[in-house]
Parts: sequence; C-alpha cells; structure tokens
Amino acid sequence: MASLTTLKDLSVMEIERILDDAERLYEVRHVGSRNGHIIANLFFESSTRTKCSFEMAQKQLGIDTLHFDVATSSVNKGESLYDTAKTLESIGCDAFIIRHGETRYYDQLEGITVPIINAGDGSGDHPTQSLLDLLTIRQEYGLFRGIKVVIAGDILHSRVAHSNMEVLERLGADVYVSGPREWIDDSIPEEKIVTMDEAVHLADVLMLLRIQLERHDTGSLSDPDTYLNTYGLTVERERRMKPDAIIMHPAPVNRGVEIDTRLVECSRSRIFKQMNNGVAVRKAVLVRALHKKEAPVHVV
Repeated sequence: MASLTTLKDLSVMEIERILDDAERLYEVRHVGSRNGHIIANLFFESSTRTKCSFEMAQKQLGIDTLHFDVATSSVNKGESLYDTAKTLESIGCDAFIIRHGETRYYDQLEGITVPIINAGDGSGDHPTQSLLDLLTIRQEYGLFRGIKVVIAGDILHSRVAHSNMEVLERLGADVYVSGPREWIDDSIPEEKIVTMDEAVHLADVLMLLRIQLERHDTGSLSDPDTYLNTYGLTVERERRMKPDAIIMHPAPVNRGVEIDTRLVECSRSRIFKQMNNGVAVRKAVLVRALHKKEAPVHVV
C-alpha cells in the first residue's frame, strides 16, 4: 500500500514510473469484474475535474467508490478529520482520496493505516495535478531537462504552482514565475520572476493559474480587463510565443481574466488534454496505492 501526499516524498525514478504506468493504463476503459476494493472520496472543498477524474479512474479500474457527503456528515457536529477517516477505515475502506482546505491536513492522519491520496491541501500540494501536468509536458517534448516553463498568475495561493515548481526543477526544467508581485512567494529568487511580455518569449510551456479568490481577503476581482492586459495571456501576446510553445492551465479557467477566451481551445492549448491525462494518471496512482502489480488485462 502506498500513500501519495506530496511529490517531495517520491524519487525521480518513482515519478517516471507513475508516468509510464499512466501511459500503459491509458486505454484501460473497464475491467471485466469488480476487484473488491472500496475507496472513499472525501472532498471538503468543491471540485469538478479532480473529483470526477478520480471517480472515472475508479470506474475504469473496477473499483467501488464510497461517496462521502460532507454536508450531511458528522463533520457538522464537530467530528475531527482523523475520526472521520478512522470510522471509514474501520468499516472497510481500502484507501482515501481527500481534498481539504487545510495545508498538510494529512499530518492529522498519522494513525490511519490505509493509503491516503492527496487531492489538494490548502495552498500546499496537488500531486496528481502535477503528475498529469508532467505527463502532458513529456508527451509534448519527450523530456524535462532544459525545458523552459513559466507559471503565471496567483503563485502565492496556488497548490498547483507549489507542487509543479519543486518537481519540475528536480526533473531538470528551468522554471520561472510571473504575476502580481504581492502574489509571488518571497522565497522565489528575483532572477526567476518575469513579466508576462517576457514570459511569452521565454516559455516552451506557459502554465496559467486561476486566481484563487477563495483564498484572498476580497471576494471578487475588481477589474478583470486590467488583470488580463497586465498579467494575462492576450491574443496579441500569444502571437509572440515560440512556434512550438504550448499553453497549459489546471482549470477551472476564468475566461477573459488570466487568458483570453479565444485562446482556451486554440491550437497551442493543452488544457483539455491535461484533463484527459488526469484520468490515466489517477488510474496509475490508484494501482500504486492498492499494490496491483500489473494493469488489468481482461478489458471489455
């Protein structure tokens, strides 16, 4: 059994193995029979892509899913995350997929003995998103070393940015950031911070980020047009990108804010390819978590 809470815990070889497994599992659509595994999905924050992607991966692998409804659970009576997880473990769940608003929530779950797969923790990590991003980049370029990646937008509040910066640098990519200065971590060296006009000339991969409004003090963006023109990807900027450069975004996309809506599905965009890759990656992560040595071969 193998948890996945942060990619920092995995070696480069282990990361490459997961990506290889994802490629191998890509076409597995449904196994012939249920395999007896039951996984509980605990999403304490809203999600479309990650939640549905995990559910699709579970269905395609023949894994049964226990749907946990936070709104009607004893969490509303003050039950701790640990006691919730321990209850579900006790009744027979084989693994947990958890998204939670608290950074490093999994530190509370030390006594849980089944695998925990982190589906996003606060502003901390989003390991399966990083893995699907890595798969998308590897499919495009075949390698990571020397690839120039610019991550642009709300760096400070983005678990995607934090996961991707660490793992991409470890894999040999040159990583830069762009965005409002108040949204860039103080720990990022000055030479790694670029304007969006510099980014479009520099990047092989331009990875845009959603503004994390739910993690800001203000509940709305005051001037979307100003943000797009100053920090976002406009049509005019896209024309200045390298010929083979690609656009990525973890979604949901704030159309007309971080990216002009006309570019969301342009020829450079890999946004929906990322989503497609997410199912394959999450199948690989589930196989790893449940210690299934080989991909299912009896496909119907």
